[in-house]
Amino acid sequence: MSVFENYAYYYNLLYHDKDYQGEADFVHQLIQTYAPKTKSILELGCGTGNHALLLAKRGYHLHGVDFSSKMLEKAQERISNASVNFPKELESRVNFSQGDIRNLNLEKKFDTIISLFHVISYQTTNIELKSTFNSIKKHLKSGGICIFDCWYGPTVLTDTPTIRIKRLEDNRIYLTRIAEPTLYPNDNLVDVNYQIFIKEKQTGKVDEIKETHKMRYLFKPEIELLCLEFDLKIVQSKEWMSNKEPGLNTWGVYFILRG
Repeated sequence: MSVFENYAYYYNLLYHDKDYQGEADFVHQLIQTYAPKTKSILELGCGTGNHALLLAKRGYHLHGVDFSSKMLEKAQERISNASVNFPKELESRVNFSQGDIRNLNLEKKFDTIISLFHVISYQTTNIELKSTFNSIKKHLKSGGICIFDCWYGPTVLTDTPTIRIKRLEDNRIYLTRIAEPTLYPNDNLVDVNYQIFIKEKQTGKVDEIKETHKMRYLFKPEIELLCLEFDLKIVQSKEWMSNKEPGLNTWGVYFILRG
């Protein structure tokens, strides 16, 4: 997942319109429904710390793990800046560490584990998926829950990915991102090939970045097999944010596993 080293710089701009507050509220509701005694949360793939901050404001103690040191720098900066306007104990409720979620050993268990924004779909091989589920099992308290979302297989094969263009700007740059997908149906994979043009407003200089994000789409029976192997149980699976039953037009599905 080293692709996110370049991604970190413009990540926040690309997803400035993402409803982090709504997603954090949704996760809070799920936690209160399925694990209401939760105090500690482990976030696998915490990125720049948006969800961590919002959940910490609700009183949870968060430990965020990410592979990218640059993402973690921005996450720590976010928490430090927020602590200026919120009680100082906010900063004490959140900590981050660099690590690979496929090979994690924090020597600590948590009430709830979350892994959002399709982090699980970045685990593209069977070995990577099994290793990640092993990390989940290792760090989840007995009776605790794990919440994750992923690309939903039936929809990817029905409503196949198409080329998309996104244009954004802030006070420093213009950004254009072209996403061109390549589907590998026999491997349950999609290569999302990104071409990003970044133009500096002050100098007019244009940089081009090319990245490929390899994504695995998942099916419920796959998750069930992984749960059997690691003694976990699916207690809920619905459309992300809407809570509707998944169908052939449901790109994002969340699963709740109980340890």
